Amino acid sequence: YDDGYNPYRAIANTKKLIEKDKVFLLTGYVGTPTSKAVTPIVLKEHVPFFFPFTGAGFLRYPVKREIFNLRATYAMETEAMVSYLHDRLGLKKIAIFYQDDSFGRAGLKGLLKALKKRNLKLYAKATYPRNTVAVKMAAYKMAKLKPEAIVLVGAYKPCAAFIKLCKQLGLNNTLFINISFVGSKALLKELGRFGEGVLITQVVPFPSDTSVPVVSEYYRIMREVYGSDFEPGFVSLEGFISAKVLVEILKKANDLTREAVIQSAESLRNYDPGLGLKISFSPQNHQGLKKVWVTVIRQGRFELIR
Repeated sequence: YDDGYNPYRAIANTKKLIEKDKVFLLTGYVGTPTSKAVTPIVLKEHVPFFFPFTGAGFLRYPVKREIFNLRATYAMETEAMVSYLHDRLGLKKIAIFYQDDSFGRAGLKGLLKALKKRNLKLYAKATYPRNTVAVKMAAYKMAKLKPEAIVLVGAYKPCAAFIKLCKQLGLNNTLFINISFVGSKALLKELGRFGEGVLITQVVPFPSDTSVPVVSEYYRIMREVYGSDFEPGFVSLEGFISAKVLVEILKKANDLTREAVIQSAESLRNYDPGLGLKISFSPQNHQGLKKVWVTVIRQGRFELIR
């Protein structure tokens, strides 16, 4: 069921899945506001909730027994951003453009933490309403203040519209760095010629780097299913890795019940799905991965910043 990134539809879909369809676990949810909206239902009904496409801290801390997370947190991504922008490039005037909801505020919180760690203050901030491309006021504000770098925490359409307008307003020397949720392939397409030099943090390796065993497996299976015209992407690779880890948990469960699956997940130790990174869960830790990669758009393609 498609919730359209709408929390109210996410609630309706979740109730339908649990009450009508009688599912015994949930996975594949996209977004912070949608995941936040369904969390009370998940906890009340004691339904395992695996690997949502969000790095929000409230899903992780404190640990909620039914909820398991795989991707790195937004705090980990913003730490990687500031490490690159300040520690490596020496930039200090770092601003943020974010979606005005729980998702955007999670990114803001992570950025503030990373800046404070380095005795830096946020240079400027601007927002836009969820499910809109109302970015003009934010772009005009940033064009006036001229930050050295802008962290973007949002969806691909408003982020692309913001970047385009900022560049048209003269911010050609400003670095734009997006959090992974943006959807790299969609952002690249939406930006067109304005994409050159735009940065994106990633929580999975390059989807075309078949030297990584899980990427090779992903590429082979996806082409078998979708044909030779299949185009690899960061989002579908994350979905593949999440599914692989979930299958491992299901295989190790002594019974296919909710309680047995939760116990199986909490007993997963040092499992490597082919990433070269080991995943472990416990009753005290429901966070799987911590790795963050930084990528940049060069001549219409993604490059890894090493």
